[in-house]
Amino acid sequence: MNVGTASSENNPTHSYLNSKGMWLFYSLLVLLLHWVILSVPFISSALAWTLTNVIHNVGMFILLHMVKGTPWNTTDQGEARMLTQWEQLDRGQQFTGTKKFLTVVPIVLFILTSLYTVFNKAHFFINAVTLGFVIVPKLPQLHQVRLFNINKY
Repeated sequence: MNVGTASSENNPTHSYLNSKGMWLFYSLLVLLLHWVILSVPFISSALAWTLTNVIHNVGMFILLHMVKGTPWNTTDQGEARMLTQWEQLDRGQQFTGTKKFLTVVPIVLFILTSLYTVFNKAHFFINAVTLGFVIVPKLPQLHQVRLFNINKY
């Protein structure tokens, strides 16, 4: 018995991002981030888009692909302890709606950033590198794979 929890799941990490309300909240947070960066007087529109993209991608890389375990008390007997948030999402099942959404958002943000920076080479390179750091770990072939033993423990 897990006293003090309202969830019927062993691990709420499996499903906390599945609701459309959470998707809307996430999208609004990205917009809010962009508006805050854009409101700084000396930052150009192109730089604001690049900063939004980079901050978003770095944040999502850390939250989804670096952080392991779960923030909740779970009854899964430590199974989630060695898994990242991405690996726990939807019980590890690939190509679910939530995983597609979390894969499409950085791609759309990259396309918007590229358009608003008018494909400036420096901006494009920075945005493409950060996009790679967010998209590559999401590939099904890299599920529970630790490259160069980084983030193994």
